Amino acid sequence: MQQFDIKLYQSQLKENWNNFLSESNQQSFLFLRDFMDYHSDRFKDFSLMIYKEDKLIALLPANKFGDIVHSHQGLTYGGLIYKSSLKSQDAVSILKTVLEYLAGNGIKNLVIKELPFVFLDNQTNNPLAYLCFKLKAQLQRMDMHSILELKFKSYNRSRKNGYKRGLKNNLVLKEVNDFEDFWDEILIPNLDNKHDVKPVHSLEEIQLLKSRFPDQIRQFNVYHNGNIVAGTTIFETKHVAHSQYISGNADKNTLGSLDFLHHYLLEGIFADKTYFNFGISNENNGQHINEGLQYWKEGFGARSITQGFYKIDTANYKLLEDFYI
Repeated sequence: MQQFDIKLYQSQLKENWNNFLSESNQQSFLFLRDFMDYHSDRFKDFSLMIYKEDKLIALLPANKFGDIVHSHQGLTYGGLIYKSSLKSQDAVSILKTVLEYLAGNGIKNLVIKELPFVFLDNQTNNPLAYLCFKLKAQLQRMDMHSILELKFKSYNRSRKNGYKRGLKNNLVLKEVNDFEDFWDEILIPNLDNKHDVKPVHSLEEIQLLKSRFPDQIRQFNVYHNGNIVAGTTIFETKHVAHSQYISGNADKNTLGSLDFLHHYLLEGIFADKTYFNFGISNENNGQHINEGLQYWKEGFGARSITQGFYKIDTANYKLLEDFYI
């Protein structure tokens, strides 16, 4: 009988963790420990490493709060990360093993969030939603990401006119290594005025992450008469350009700054990517969609995919014992 074992991640396992990611079914740098650990003071790490016959075959980036383990709450997406060659039968055994381990260590629930398929190398092998159905999991939240498959990009009249206004207003696009202007003059004031929140990353944190991932974290600003008027922070992976932040000043519609910016991102800088992820338009813990924001994203041809957040009773691991007939 094949034996599965679990180790709780410790810092001395960092190299093993990172090396596994290069062989896994996903392409995001967010799961590398140099990214995950930048906010280790805010989250009690409870990441798991799953072994089959002494070979590492899966990871669960996670943190612990009380008697609940979460897909790491400091990351946009999560879930179990498998070897790219893993079959569905092992995926079932892995989740069962994880739940049994958690139940045996006093953990009542696992809250797990899906990894959107665009970040998977093998996009057809992601059985989490079905496994959660079998486990009688509670769907806690559902987000919608606006994804543009770049070969299908199609601009509506509003987006075309916005780009033309940008040209008429002599806007200038620059890639920069400094985040201070965008954070202090555009992003923070906008989030404060519209939503009374702060960016997920402080200026110091995004600068730290840029120093660790200089090729994957990129900042693009738009200028009018030498002054910053808009910008976006992109997290880049092999096949996906993901907008972590998009923001413009009060004149963004008049100037066409965001349309101008994204025209060049989609037509030039990231034209060779498979997907451009505009991110979510959800507000109020996923309960509502910002209609204007989603309309703007869909004006480039983006369409919605879902990302589920599931709460699993760890004692229900037994429900996976009769998975196959």
